[in-house]
Amino acid sequence: MRILLTNDDGINAPGLKVLEEIARQFSDDIWVCAPSEEQSGAGHSLTLTRPVRLHKHGPRRFAVSGTPTDSVMMALREVMPEAPDIILSGVNRGANLADDITYSGTVSAAIEGALAGVRSIAFSQVYAREGMGDEVPFGAASAWGAKVLEKLIDAPMADRTLINVNFPAILADDVKGIRVVRQGFHDYARGTIVEGRDPRGYRYFWFGLDQIEHTLDHGTDLEAIEEGYVAVTPLQLDLTHYSTIGILAERFA
Repeated sequence: MRILLTNDDGINAPGLKVLEEIARQFSDDIWVCAPSEEQSGAGHSLTLTRPVRLHKHGPRRFAVSGTPTDSVMMALREVMPEAPDIILSGVNRGANLADDITYSGTVSAAIEGALAGVRSIAFSQVYAREGMGDEVPFGAASAWGAKVLEKLIDAPMADRTLINVNFPAILADDVKGIRVVRQGFHDYARGTIVEGRDPRGYRYFWFGLDQIEHTLDHGTDLEAIEEGYVAVTPLQLDLTHYSTIGILAERFA
């Protein structure tokens, strides 16, 4: 089985090493193609206004000077001799839960894989507080990643779907199990915007990542993580709101 690994935290991110350790429990045919630098929050963006560079870091290991989506596209079209059987994205440093998945480069890499017809799974490690940098503990992901992947690696999946997995911010031994749940939604409140001035005196703004409040809804990824479970959520790429089609069609008739 050929496995492609990618992420949005960059080629040298500790979570990518964790993901490789998980993947090697299933195959020795591992390929890595990830952004050269961190691309958190890049979403499903493509690099269109500058050239993308491809750098080889070793056998079957490549970095791309672009987004997670760029990385998957380069892997499928330029790097790999044949398409992978599965694409794994992560393990992200931080949660990708609820509506935050729309910002996520980690999930978007899996989206690109799903669009290409490849089974794709995104992995994220929730952590307890901001400002931890590379000190984020990946113990839950390390201990539970293979258990999750074992069940998903050949599970029936419809076209243009993917799986989003989040590991709770607790010790591996304290994880209660795995729940298959739907996507939740946060109470809308984005992080603070920090204003400063650069050395030349010009204003700049930096988006912060304050804790986002949310009302727990039953059967969601937010609830599962809050209660100490690994959250497994199937996602679809069809964003059409079907019940509104008829209503709008009548207005344009």
